This record gives sequence, C-alpha cells and structure tokens, in this order.
Amino acid sequence: MSAHITLQARVEQYLAERRHAGFALKSMGHGLARFASYVTKSGHHGPLTVDLMAAWASQAKGGDGDRATLARQLRLLRPFTGWLRQFEPATEVPDEAVFGRVPGRTAPHIYHQHEIIELLAAARGLGHSGSVLGALRSVVIETLFGLIACTGLRISEALELYDADVDLQAQVLTIRQSKFGKSRLVPLHPSTVEALARYRTQRSLHVRATAQAPFFVSTRGQLLGQPLGDRQIHRIFEQLRKRLGWVDRGSHGAPRIHDLRHAFAVRRLMLWHEEGVDIDQRMLALSTYLGHARVSHTYWYLSGVPELMGLIGQRFEKFADPWEDCDE
Repeated sequence: MSAHITLQARVEQYLAERRHAGFALKSMGHGLARFASYVTKSGHHGPLTVDLMAAWASQAKGGDGDRATLARQLRLLRPFTGWLRQFEPATEVPDEAVFGRVPGRTAPHIYHQHEIIELLAAARGLGHSGSVLGALRSVVIETLFGLIACTGLRISEALELYDADVDLQAQVLTIRQSKFGKSRLVPLHPSTVEALARYRTQRSLHVRATAQAPFFVSTRGQLLGQPLGDRQIHRIFEQLRKRLGWVDRGSHGAPRIHDLRHAFAVRRLMLWHEEGVDIDQRMLALSTYLGHARVSHTYWYLSGVPELMGLIGQRFEKFADPWEDCDE
C-alpha cells in the first residue's frame, strides 16, 4: 500500500463511493474492516497478495470454516481489490482457484402449515411461568413469529419496526431502509391486523409506547420496553425448535427463522398455481412485496425449492403434450 494512504482509508473511500451509489454494503463493510485490521496487525507492506487474502479468509470461524465459508470470505474481497487496482496496479485479485467456487443458494426448510401452528403454540406456552412479564414475553414472541410467517418479512425488518410503522387503520406496515436500502409498504390481511391489534393492547398494559418506540419490545428486567434483540430471538427459536423435534427438509442443517419467509413465498406461488394464475405476471408484485433487489431472486424459488420444481415439471409436461387433457 501507499505510504501516504492506509488500507483502512482506501476501504472507507471504497465503501463511501459504493454507498453513494445506493448500495448498503453492511456485511461487506464489516468484512473489509476485519481484513484491513488483519493486514495492519500482520505487518504486511506493499501490494496486497492473494496469499495474504487466503490467510485472512482461513481464519473464518476461528479457523474451523469449511471450504464454502472460506470461498465466501475471499469473494468478498474481489470487488474491492479490483477497485483498488486503479491506485495500486500491483494489487492481486483473488479468483476461484484458491478455495473453489462459492456454492449456490441451498434449499430452505419449507414449513408445513401444522409446523407453523405448532411453533406459535409453543411460543404461547412460554408465558406459563405465572409471571406478568412472562405472559407478555409469550405474546411478543408469538406475534413476532406469526407476523414473519404471514408476511414474509425478514427478521431484521420485523425487529426494526417502530410503533408508527404499524398502521392498523390503513392495514399496512412501513418497512424503512431494509436490506438493500429500500423502503416499502407491506399490506396486511385483516386477520393479521386483528392479531397485531391484540398484541398492541396487551403490550400497552406493561409498556407505554410512543410513535418512535419499538413495536416488538424486550421483556427482560431493566430492558423492558427496549428493542428486542436478534440474538435473543434466535436463541428462543432454537429452544422451541428442539422442543418440537422437527426433521429438517432443507439443506441448512436445521429449520431457521428465515425459512418462515421462504415458506410464505412458496405458499403464495403454489396458491397462484392452484388458482390458475399466470405466475410470471405476478412475480414482480411478489418481488416488490418481499423487498427483493432483483426479480431474479424471486424466480429462484421456481428452480431452487423442491415444492415448486414439481410445478415447473407439470407446466413443462402440458407444454410438451398440449393434447394430454383433451378427449381423443
């Protein structure tokens, strides 16, 4: 690197330029900061090399990361190192020859309806400790999981809702600056509105809400009324999942909260298919509702989820033999 401009400064410059162009780059920002810190601590001088980058990537997950994890770490550096070449021409850009290709998206666990009912019932049971705050805790968790299941929100989007973002009169949620820096409106089904209204009423017995207060609140001691933490929710979900003894039907090792979002999308596509709706015409609407950056991310469900691959096969068979359903 230049003796006058540090790697950290270049990282900040790169992120500022990309964010000005509309990219959030939250994960990449954290990753590049870790890489810059590693390079500084290693005492490296001169142009960045692939060997240096591979050594950094190998430290992922405490040195226990699998090949796919290391490949993802290395891929994170490619856009930045390509950009850095305009200032440091000798900078090397890592390719797939080091750890191989990054695996594609893996199949999620698509929840059956009875599994979602079981999850909400188990969450409801969290409040059977007899304490007032225990009862509030069960309402918070049940409503949170229920909202994700029936709207397909990301867990981060649900947890970041302010009370003012939940307009039950207009029956709509306002999702602000989500994963890709975009805001959107999410219409709600009347049954969802009723559930959210019940939650808000029960919450008001314990927490005085303002427009800028979190919609989903923590119920733990001095944190009562504060934003609900992501780690806490994942810990509770893991406890409930183990208690319910689900068998994983995806490729992630175990059902996840995020799979509720995938299950919502798949159920909607299957319902449209059963109704005879032209799915291609509805894809853009579903993509917008889910907050996908590209409609291709929504089309992935048709080829990446077993439940929908069967629908593609049926559509192809009708295309291949259009007279199949006709009398001879």
